[in-house]
Amino acid sequence: MAPEDERHRFLFHIHGDAGVGKTFLLAELEHIGREQGALTARVDESVNSVPEALGAFSAQFGVQDHRFRELNRLLAVWRERQHEAASAGLDDLPDSSAPEPSPGSLAAARASLIGLGLVPGAGALAGAVDPTEVARGADRLRGALGARLRSQEDVQLVMSPELVLTPVFLQELTQAAASVPWIVLFFDAYERTALVLDRWLRDVMTTTRYGALTSRVIVVTAGQYALDAARWGEFTDVITDWPLRNFTEAETRGLLWNKGVVSEPVVREVLRLSDGLPVLVSTLAAGRPTEPGRVNDPSATAVEGFLKWEQDPVRRAAALAGALPRHLDVDIFRTAVGCSDAEGAALFPWLRGLPFVAEHGIGARYHDVVRAQMLRLQRRRSLRDWNERHTALAELFRQWRIQAEDHLTPGSFWKDSRWHELRLAQSYHLLCTGSRRAREAVLLEVASACTAGEPVARRWVQVFRDAGRDTDSEELSGWGFSLQAALTEGTAQALHLLLDQAGFGTEGQAEALVACGGLRRLEGDVRHALADYHRAVALSPRMEPAYAGRALVYAELGEYSAAIEDLNRADALLPNTVQTLRRRGDYYRITGRPQESMRDLQRAVELFPLDPLVWASRGQRTSVSGTLRRPSPISTMPCS
Repeated sequence: MAPEDERHRFLFHIHGDAGVGKTFLLAELEHIGREQGALTARVDESVNSVPEALGAFSAQFGVQDHRFRELNRLLAVWRERQHEAASAGLDDLPDSSAPEPSPGSLAAARASLIGLGLVPGAGALAGAVDPTEVARGADRLRGALGARLRSQEDVQLVMSPELVLTPVFLQELTQAAASVPWIVLFFDAYERTALVLDRWLRDVMTTTRYGALTSRVIVVTAGQYALDAARWGEFTDVITDWPLRNFTEAETRGLLWNKGVVSEPVVREVLRLSDGLPVLVSTLAAGRPTEPGRVNDPSATAVEGFLKWEQDPVRRAAALAGALPRHLDVDIFRTAVGCSDAEGAALFPWLRGLPFVAEHGIGARYHDVVRAQMLRLQRRRSLRDWNERHTALAELFRQWRIQAEDHLTPGSFWKDSRWHELRLAQSYHLLCTGSRRAREAVLLEVASACTAGEPVARRWVQVFRDAGRDTDSEELSGWGFSLQAALTEGTAQALHLLLDQAGFGTEGQAEALVACGGLRRLEGDVRHALADYHRAVALSPRMEPAYAGRALVYAELGEYSAAIEDLNRADALLPNTVQTLRRRGDYYRITGRPQESMRDLQRAVELFPLDPLVWASRGQRTSVSGTLRRPSPISTMPCS
C-alpha cells in the first residue's frame, strides 16, 4: 500500500526465542522483496558501528546496480582519516593544561567522544567523569586531530562519522528510490546490533537530525526481544510488532505431513525432540524418516535426532566436528574435522546443504540452537577430543594472525578488522580448552582491547560470554558478565577490575598498568597515568611499551629530557620503531638539539618512507633548520 495510506507501516520488528525462525523469515522476506523489484540490503551482528553498517548496505546495493558513489568515497576517506586520527589521538595530544571548555563543548562532548566509541578510552567518560572533564577531553582531542588532519571536515568525520555519513546515505537512498518501488533495510540479530544502531535508526526514521528519509524505505528488524518501549513507544502507529513462537502440535504435524513424514511413532519422536521449535522440526524432518529408531530410549537427544537418519559415519562425525568453530569456511572445516584437503572439499558442500547450516558471508554458520546441542554432546563424549580439536583450531587462527601481522606495523594491529577477527577466533578456541594459562592470556588481551576503544573491548568480552556458554563454564561466563558490567562505566573501570581480580603475574600486571596509564593519559589524568607507568616499569624493567608510554606523559608535562631518556630505554629494548624515532626526533627539536633530531627523523624516513607522520615531523624539522636530504633509493630498498 502507498506510504500515504494510514495502514502503511514503515518498521516491522520480528522477535522470538533463538531457533524460532527469525533469520529464516528475514531471508524469505528479502527474497520476496527482490522478486517484487525492491532494492534490499541486510546487516547482522558482524557490524559494530554505524559506518560499518552503511558500508555493508552500500556494498549490497552496488551488487544490485545501485552504486552509492559519494557514500563510498566518504567511507574510504573515513577509514583513512580514522587511521591517521588514531595515531594523533593516542600519541600526540597537546598540553593538558587546556582552558575551561566552552558551553558548546560541554553540550557536545559526550556525543562526540562516546557516539560510536571510535576514540580509544571514550567509554570511560560515559557517566564516570564530570561533564567538564569530558568536554575538556573532547577539546584536547579535537585540537590534536586538527593539528594532524587536513581540515575541520575531516575532524568531524572522525569524531562524529554518523553526522557526516548519514545525510549522504539518505540523499542517495532518495535518488535510488526514484527507480525502484521500495527500498528495504534488514537488521538481523538486533538483540546485539541494537547496542550501536538502535538510537541511530530511531533518529533516522523519526527525526530530521540527518535529513529526510524517503517514504519508500521500509525497515525490518529481527531479534530476541521486543523493541525498547522508551525509545519506540510513541511510534507504534507506524510499527508492526511481529512475535514468533514455537509451533503448536497441530502446526508441527502439518509441517511433517508436508515433508512426507507420516509415521505416527516418528511424528511423536519429532514432537518430543523438537518441543515445537521450528528449526528443530525442520531439521528432524529433512531426512524424511520412516522409522523412529530407539523411540523409547530416554537418553536420545535432539542432536542424535538431527543425525540419526544420516547413515554415513564419516558424515555424522564431520557434522558434529563442524559445530566447533563459530563460523566456517572450507579451511576451518578441514581443521575442525581433521581431514585431508580432498576429503574437506568433498564434505564441505554437503555440510552447507544441511537444513541447520546457513550461508554467512563467504562461509557458513550453524544455527545457534543446533550448534549448542552438538557442542554439549561432543564435550560429554570425549573431553580429550574436544580439547585437541579446539587447540588445533586455535593454532590455525594463530598462524593466520601471524601472516596478517606481516602486512601491519605493530602499532596498527588494533586498528585492523581482519586482525581482530583472527585474534578473537584464536582466543575463543583457547578459552574452550579450559586452560587457566589461556584464560589469563585472553584476559590480558581484554586489557589491551580496552585501549582500542569500548566497541573493541565489548567484542573481547563477548568471547568470554560465548566460551562460557559453549563450555558450561561458570567462571568464563562470570568474567564475561563482570567485564560487561564494568564496561558500562567505562574501559578504565574494566581495567581496574582486571587488575584487582584477574590474578595476573608480574608481567601481566605490568601490561595492564601500561594500558591503564594510556587511558588515563588520554583522559587528561596525567598524574595517575604517570603513577601507572612507574609501577609498570618497577614490575617489568624490560617492558618497552612502559617506557614509551611514560615518555608521552613526561612530554605532556613539559619534561622533555625525562621523555628522551625513556625513549632511549625503549629504543634499546626494541630498536628502530617508527614511534620512538619520530617522537624522540620531535623532542630533540623542541629542546634545541638539531643534530640529534636530524639523526632520528632521517633514520625514521629511511626505515618507514610510507608513514605520513614521519614526514610531518620531518617537515617541522625542515621548517626550522632547512632541507634535510632525502633518503637515497638504495637506502629504502629491501636487502637481497
